[in-house]
Amino acid sequence: MPSSVIRAYYYDGLHAVLRIVFMSGAIYDYEAVPEAIYRAMKKARSKGTYFNEAIKDKFRFTRYQDK
Repeated sequence: MPSSVIRAYYYDGLHAVLRIVFMSGAIYDYEAVPEAIYRAMKKARSKGTYFNEAIKDKFRFTRYQDK
């Protein structure tokens, strides 16, 4: 199901970084994210709800702006 908040997300298993691209154009890299969190996000019916419950405010992040 497409998300109204999250445009795309990618996981770098080597570095345990989850990149989330929001519809606003903001890009966030979340650090030290276990692969199980990424897999659960893939399975989640609502990506935005899962993000809010399991990722937001739980992992250190770096914010970028889409160009």
